[in-house]
Amino acid sequence: MIRFKKKLSIIIPVYNEKNTIEKLLNKIHKLSHIKKEIIVVDDASSDGSTNILKKNKNKFTKLIHHKKNLGKGAAIKTAKKFVKGNVVIIQDADLEYNPSDYFKLLHFINKGYKVVYGSRVLGRNRYLLKNFSSIIRIFFNHMLTVISNLLNNQRLTDAHTCYKMFASDVFLKIELKENDFSFCPEITTKIGLLKIKIKEVPIKYNGRDYDEGKKIRLIDGIKAIITLFKYRFFQ
Repeated sequence: MIRFKKKLSIIIPVYNEKNTIEKLLNKIHKLSHIKKEIIVVDDASSDGSTNILKKNKNKFTKLIHHKKNLGKGAAIKTAKKFVKGNVVIIQDADLEYNPSDYFKLLHFINKGYKVVYGSRVLGRNRYLLKNFSSIIRIFFNHMLTVISNLLNNQRLTDAHTCYKMFASDVFLKIELKENDFSFCPEITTKIGLLKIKIKEVPIKYNGRDYDEGKKIRLIDGIKAIITLFKYRFFQ
């Protein structure tokens, strides 16, 4: 296992994740060999997540509360102001992604890459995977990645993965504008405009369904396409 001598800033947007947030914090808290700061943004949760966070305040560095629900992108923008680490990763508050995979991404940061994405499908036949909640989700994720690649001259297999890791000098200089899930296509496009190569590594993934708390919807896919064109051609 690599030893990462620099500080990793972990940004965790939280909205109504009472069933998973404490388990996630425990997983991150137990990671050794990483100097880390954990920035949690409670995006106006109403399901008891706020109280769970208060009870687990020893497991993160900074907790910020939004008075109203603003979206994942807005939470990331709020956290961005407090980043002090050398490297930044986005971590959803559910358990779809496993923090033990940080080391895989950090390995390539250590090798000099400025941006590393964790791919849920790299090296696999995506249509045979059982870890996505449905074949429909696999199809739309595939199509969004194809469109993103065509517009941004990239060769990603999973453009809309949560696990996006950045050298902080890159992350902090990018002006983020989107408030919802459109954060993903926005930042991928802006990385492309900066001509920065994105390294992908395979990661574990355990997708959940809507009855388990999945929040992204079809409308978010449509917004993603609009966002790709918006920042590629009109900004």
